[in-house]
Amino acid sequence: MSLTVRIENATTAKRIWKLIKDTYNAEMELSVLKKMNLKKNNIYLIKVITRADEILHDMDLMVDGKIKNHPGYQVVRKDCCARAYLAGAFMASGSVNSPTKSNYHLEIATLDQDHAFFIQKLMLRFDLPAKHIIRRNQHVVYLKASERISDFLRCVGAYDSVMNFEDLRIQRDFRNSLTRLDNCEVANEMKTMKAGRKQSEDIEILEKYGKMQYLDKRLQEVAELRKAYPEASLNDLCETYEQNTGLSISKSGMKHRLAKLSELAQKLIEK
Repeated sequence: MSLTVRIENATTAKRIWKLIKDTYNAEMELSVLKKMNLKKNNIYLIKVITRADEILHDMDLMVDGKIKNHPGYQVVRKDCCARAYLAGAFMASGSVNSPTKSNYHLEIATLDQDHAFFIQKLMLRFDLPAKHIIRRNQHVVYLKASERISDFLRCVGAYDSVMNFEDLRIQRDFRNSLTRLDNCEVANEMKTMKAGRKQSEDIEILEKYGKMQYLDKRLQEVAELRKAYPEASLNDLCETYEQNTGLSISKSGMKHRLAKLSELAQKLIEK
């Protein structure tokens, strides 16, 4: 019996070769194939010629000469063994999106449904509630939340990857927060400018109908202030009002007086 391991990652292939060689001193052959798709990645084939049945038996992947879909739970009874199995599954057929992208995604793909459920159950053991889907004849166990992805990488001992992932994620979230803040500030400025233009138009209506001179002095002061600063915010108007008159006014007080001017102008339009 021979055993063939197919892998696309050179580092993982080297690691598998060394483990088998150091542990079993088995006779092996290495072949490198080239994919015919656009990426043209290398495929590394490690053929274990001797002691293959012993390796499969030790991994609890062969019973009575038949290959099992996954090892028995006695192999992953200890947490350290379960973590090692998840690490191996991820290295063999897993992937994780760059945290700079818009969606976070980590997955482990397998051709067998029972194996996918086995991986899913192992992940749940470490509070990693992974989901399962079928994609192009493959069973995919995946995580979406960034915190869960970090927890998985930490679980399998990929500490450098955790630091890199978290660093990139924090940078991305920080940039997104700044963008949202900028958008919010722009929206507020546009809202302030729109309100200022409307209030200036209302004041022009009051002037057109000759009503300004009959208004309360406090309303006249606010009207003159808005005419002089048509795009100023309520806070800026309050500060300028206090500088000009020596009297303090709250933001709600300024808003109330401007609303009163708009109300009077609207009544004139409706007549």
